Amino acid sequence: MRSITPTQRVITIAGVAGSLIAGGVIGATLAGPLAAAAANTGSPTQLAAASASPSAAAGTFKSNEATAHEAGESATVEAQENSGQRPGGGSGTFTPNENATHEQGESAAREAQENAGQRPTVP
Repeated sequence: MRSITPTQRVITIAGVAGSLIAGGVIGATLAGPLAAAAANTGSPTQLAAASASPSAAAGTFKSNEATAHEAGESATVEAQENSGQRPGGGSGTFTPNENATHEQGESAAREAQENAGQRPTVP
């Protein structure tokens, strides 16, 4: 049986250590975001979004308070904005977007609301 020289031993140890380090870096790069996403699956923000009412799922309304916008705004719309409501949500006649491109990305629940003549509250 042949024994290895001290130089070969150092090179072998350095190669194994380098491989372990490189594997750890690659693993952390690939699995790090997955682990972070898995750790956040029970966060209150995600649970709230999953169980919130359909109108809340659309996002939090923030009114446009720019001077140019406010100049053309009625008192009714301003009152709705000041109370935190999205203005125009229930006023006027609803006409669904039946464009083929739009329909492809539409959920069955949204299409059902549109077919019933309702303003959609789901994506």
